[in-house]
Order: sequence, then structure tokens, then C-alpha cells
Amino acid sequence: MKLQIDPALPYAMALEGGGARGSYQIGAWKALREAGLRITAVAGTSVGALNGALITMGDVERAQELWANIHYSEVMDVDDEEMGDLLRGSLRDMDLHRLTEKVTAVIRNRGLDVTPLRNWIRQVVDPAVIRASDQELFIVTYSVTDQKELELRARDLEDGELHDMLLASAYLPAFKAERMEGKLYADGGVRDVLPLHVLIENGYTNIIAIRLYGPGIMRPVRIPDGTNVYTIAPKEKLGGVLEFEAEQSRKNIRLGYYDAMRFLYGLKGESYYIDAQWSEEEARQFLCEAGQRAGVCQGMTLRAVHEKWLPGLAKRLDAEKGGYVDVAAMLLEAAAKARGLEPWRVVTERELLQEMDGEAVDAVLRSGR
Repeated sequence: MKLQIDPALPYAMALEGGGARGSYQIGAWKALREAGLRITAVAGTSVGALNGALITMGDVERAQELWANIHYSEVMDVDDEEMGDLLRGSLRDMDLHRLTEKVTAVIRNRGLDVTPLRNWIRQVVDPAVIRASDQELFIVTYSVTDQKELELRARDLEDGELHDMLLASAYLPAFKAERMEGKLYADGGVRDVLPLHVLIENGYTNIIAIRLYGPGIMRPVRIPDGTNVYTIAPKEKLGGVLEFEAEQSRKNIRLGYYDAMRFLYGLKGESYYIDAQWSEEEARQFLCEAGQRAGVCQGMTLRAVHEKWLPGLAKRLDAEKGGYVDVAAMLLEAAAKARGLEPWRVVTERELLQEMDGEAVDAVLRSGR
């Protein structure tokens, strides 16, 4: 595989807010790190700021372990099982009186108590390591008291202030309002859920944005000439913003890793990760032979195959904007899905085809779907 971006250049990361979906960003970071990309700055909103602190500290294995084993009670003062049932709507096994008590307590306290998250930040985030890092960390939050967005450079903050501002950045509306150093704060997403502008204003010209599609406002940003913004984004659902469950987090880490691999190496596919090795001519030949074998373009002239059948196939496979290589990859992916093949690996077209047989591809072509 060949990297599709220049590994000799420095890169900055913009990390979107999105609560429990943040595990996706750790998976993506792992792939970027393995590819040898040099990250010189991170800007994060909400969970993006928390992940930014972990990234700046540089221990990808520790970050992955933390997310892979997360549970509700590490973030909120709740019972893990009851919170999981409540968010999933699985209330049949929960005593109605106990449920009423829980809801009443949240209302009385005007939000969920996030003392566990405050303690987690203090235990995990080492300000000395962040200050000594050769990576800059920018934290975006919103001061409710001052009614303004704050863009803070982590190394300029004292230890306690750094911990507080990381918590402030991630202060979701469902959390109980508590003052920090006399002021109230809200999740940075209320003004800027994806802090691209912070990096641009500080002179970074190669930026990788890792999306979570979290709640919040996307601040309009003008991308200057000479500045490149690349995006890594999920094509599958990452779960709810309060779904702090280990199983979902592990899925998100895996998805983030492979989506970043797709970005880095130009892999084909939507749900699979295909390292395209065929030339356009080899892909065209494969498609035509498959069509003939399946009997869906028999009797057509060569011109009709290329001007009618192949464009129709590309449209059906949602590959109209690509070439024959893209159409072949999507056809192989459809056949792999039908056969239930494992998607979580990088494979070439030939390797994927060898795991099936011609009939799997023929069945997709004959189905008309």
C-alpha cells in the first residue's frame, strides 16, 4: 500500500465533539501513528479536547485501553446497568419505583453529577507531560458566565486549570451545572463543535479533521489558499453521545482505525477496505467477463456493454463518479456482503475474489439490486 498524503509534512488534528462517540478518534489516531505521520498540534472540542490530551501525552495503547473498557459510572454518578437500560429503553426489568427515584434525583440536582469524570481527568491527564510535549494542544469551551467562546492553549494553563478546562469543554447540557473558579461553562460544541479555525488561525496548513457528527454548531470557516483540510468520517452509526459502554467503544475504535486506513491509503469500498491493485483495463475485463458469465449482457454488442450495461451497473452500485476500478470494488463488496465475509481487514480485489467464487459475483449481477 502507498500513502496518499506526504508523510514528510507536519499535520494538525481537529477533533470534533460527540461524547461517547469519541472512541472513534482514538482508532483513527492509532492508524495515523502507525503510518508515521508527524502530528504537531491538536485542537479539540468536548470529547475531542479530552482525546486531544491523550494524544498529546502520546500513549496510544493507554488511550485505547481506557476507551475499550469505559462504562457509564466513570463519567456520571450512575448505576451502569440501570443507565444502560434507561438509554436503550429496556425498562422492563427495572423497578418502576427505583426508576422514578432516579429521574427525580436528576431533576432535583438539575442534571447528571459528573464527579466521576472530573476524577477521571485528574487521574489520567498529566499536565507536565502535556506541557513537555512537542505537540500543541488547543481546548475549545464556552463560558456561560462571560457568554463567549474560549480557545485555550493547554501549555499556558496551570495544572488545576488545565483539568478544569478539559472538563468545561466536555460539559454536556445533561450534566449538572457546577462552577469552576467561579464561572459556569458549557460544552464547546454550543459555538464550535469542530475547531478548524483555531488551527488555521495559528498557522497550521495541513489539517486532518476527525468527525463524530456530534450535536453542536459547525462554525463557518474560510479555508485559506495553501491550506489543506482532510476528513476522516464514519459511514456507520457510532452510538449515542451518552452511550459510554465498552462494547460500543471497541466497535468505534475498530471503525475509526479502518476508516483512517481508507483515508491514508486510498482504499476502496464503503463497508470493506479494498486495496485496489487492478488497472482500469483489468477491472473493465473482470466486469465484462462477469457480466457474460452471469448471462446479464449476453447478446449485447461491445458498444452496448460499454455505453449501456456498465454505466447502469455503476449507477446501481453507487459508483457513477468512479472508473472501472471503483465499479469492480463495489461489485466485489456487494458479493462479499452477501456471503457474510469479515470486513475488518485490508484485502486486494483478487484476495477478496478468491475467498468467494464466481457464483457470488454472478448472483449479485443477476439480482438486479
